[in-house]
Amino acid sequence: MATRADVRRLALALPDAREEPGFSFTVGGKGFVWPWMERLHPKKARVPNPDVIGVRVANELEKQALLSLDTEVFFSEPHYDGYPAVLVRLPAIDLGLLEQVLTDAWRCRAPKKLAASLSEKPTT
Repeated sequence: MATRADVRRLALALPDAREEPGFSFTVGGKGFVWPWMERLHPKKARVPNPDVIGVRVANELEKQALLSLDTEVFFSEPHYDGYPAVLVRLPAIDLGLLEQVLTDAWRCRAPKKLAASLSEKPTT
């Protein structure tokens, strides 16, 4: 089970990652993790769900792979159709998988030289 504190710790451990207002994380000015804004009522504004994050993925193939990996952890909604991102239920994901998902999200948004520098270092 992961928490928002785990997301913050793991995301900020990545090179040049920054936390933006509203529990969003960026690298090189590009978002790689953000809170899921859930629509509770059809005609009302979306509200942040503290148990779910949106995570950037490299492409549709990676998105489909994650969605088929574990439906208790990964899901999507029509709002994300055609967009390279998945939604992650924090209470359902273990820390090792969360770290890998966040690192992959960071990698697909980081500048190429920076992403390559992380590849050269051993992972924890």
